[in-house]
Amino acid sequence: MPLAEPDIIGKLQKREPSGFLLASLRGVGQVDLQPLIWTGLLILAALWSAGWEIGLFATLGTLVSTATAYALGVDRSSIAVGLQGYSGCLTGIALVISLGHHPATYVLAVVGAIMCTLLTATLTTLLGPYGLTALTAPFCLVSGVMVLGAPSFSRIWNGAPKPVSSPTTGDTGISWDDLWHAFFTNVSQVFLVDEWYVGLIMLAGLACAGARVVLFAAAGSVTGIVTAWALGAPTDLIRNGIYGYNAVLVAIALGAVFLAGTVANGAYALFGAAVSTGLTASLTSLFKPFGGHTFTWPFILTTWVLMAAVPLAPRLRRSD
Repeated sequence: MPLAEPDIIGKLQKREPSGFLLASLRGVGQVDLQPLIWTGLLILAALWSAGWEIGLFATLGTLVSTATAYALGVDRSSIAVGLQGYSGCLTGIALVISLGHHPATYVLAVVGAIMCTLLTATLTTLLGPYGLTALTAPFCLVSGVMVLGAPSFSRIWNGAPKPVSSPTTGDTGISWDDLWHAFFTNVSQVFLVDEWYVGLIMLAGLACAGARVVLFAAAGSVTGIVTAWALGAPTDLIRNGIYGYNAVLVAIALGAVFLAGTVANGAYALFGAAVSTGLTASLTSLFKPFGGHTFTWPFILTTWVLMAAVPLAPRLRRSD
């Protein structure tokens, strides 16, 4: 994920607690791999517009993960640009959506956010020699384990989760209304929200990060829609962003962050976006029998595989 300029890092390190709050705000933006303050601010505003519980738990998770990194003495430059907060943000959202708004959910969100920081350090250590980053894997691991185990504990589990549509059945016809909804919900589903206006606000936040970022986010969303429709995915799932949010993340990661801005790299990024769309169905089918969740695993696995191939592909090159 991207780093901020050295002078910005220095300012954030010297100003406490304002530095902590700014680092946390950047953590929200880093879910989309962007450390810009305005990006994080607009995305956080979009989350609060989706519902106060979602906004509150996103904020709580980000703050706790960032505070944990400070307490553990994690490298301040990493904290300053939000790299310690984004998994906590997603974990807070995932828990309140899956388990509901209850006192136990607050406790789990705090514990989960702490674990995300620890797992970020673990995965960074393990993946560093291969030139890979943790991405959102800490969120997927922590949230997946907690949600999967929740039904075993009566003080945590408060009823069955919302049913998830099958990834292989349903009407496959698509209208203009479905298409434009899908374009925006592909962006909002990165944060587990299926409201089109939330995606619109988030796109505005990504536009603040630069034209290349928002263009690849848009291209990833379109690629996800086209790929899902071409494969015959159910219309409802396309409309709600289930098949496109991983494509958005892959397109941003490969097209605007990790790889240089060349035509070959751009095509590679959109290829990855299409691959992640197909992988979404496969992983959903894999996890469904035991109540697991796909979350952002398609994005993680696709990005890891494609980035690992770059050193041996001369026409592809990393960003400077």
